[in-house]
Amino acid sequence: MYLIGDQPPYAEKLINTLQRIPEQLLNGLEPCDAPIELDAVDDLYQHIGQHRLYLLKSGLLHALIDGKPLFYIQEGDLIGLRQGLNTAPCNYMSEEPLTLIPYDREALFKHIHGNSQRQEQFTQYILGQAALMSDALAHSKQPEVRPVTGFQHFAPGAELIRQGDEADHVFIITEGHAEAFVEGIKVGDVQKDEIFGAMALFTREKRSATVIASAPTTVMMIPKEQFLALMQSNPRIAHSLIESMARRIDLMNKELTHYKQLNGK
Repeated sequence: MYLIGDQPPYAEKLINTLQRIPEQLLNGLEPCDAPIELDAVDDLYQHIGQHRLYLLKSGLLHALIDGKPLFYIQEGDLIGLRQGLNTAPCNYMSEEPLTLIPYDREALFKHIHGNSQRQEQFTQYILGQAALMSDALAHSKQPEVRPVTGFQHFAPGAELIRQGDEADHVFIITEGHAEAFVEGIKVGDVQKDEIFGAMALFTREKRSATVIASAPTTVMMIPKEQFLALMQSNPRIAHSLIESMARRIDLMNKELTHYKQLNGK
């Protein structure tokens, strides 16, 4: 994926990271059919099935939402993952020949779920794609009506989320570093590429911690509805993510208990 127009530095770095993931996800998995060769197309899905995933082997696709060209699909991108992303209808068109490699959707997901590293890569890929699309959609609107989504930048000392607030987004740090606090006590660090803020969406409770940038920090922001729809369409990944977050919360609780014991609280 490549956004149309000038690429902000944060988007450029994320796109370069995401571009390497499909090849790693598909490693060891055979295509389900012969490559598909197409000439220029006005609507890609008039020529391919809805129930497969495709690797764009050669060519360039223009993605239009509400008739507006917002981003490109490049060679090496996966096509067909938008199902479950709860995003606006997208039309793919191309002015040049295309080569697509088809993969069985169910076989690919089993292949991904069979390996924890692939699960993490896939989660990063689809959330990164969702953030880029949200950012592109936000910038297509007038500044005064743009939603709080896509990417946000925080100076050192700024709060990314606050304990007790409502949970409306999931966050992933793309650049920088942050620290987590409970009742004013530091209980952990939030590193680059780490997903945080998701547990409150699953439990429908208030934020359990405050997260503060400890360096200039850029985060991807995934809206609650989009994230939950994505997890519902990929329950195995949701399960893996919940297990990871539960382990992190357990470590935070132990850190908080240790601090209180040391300070007689």
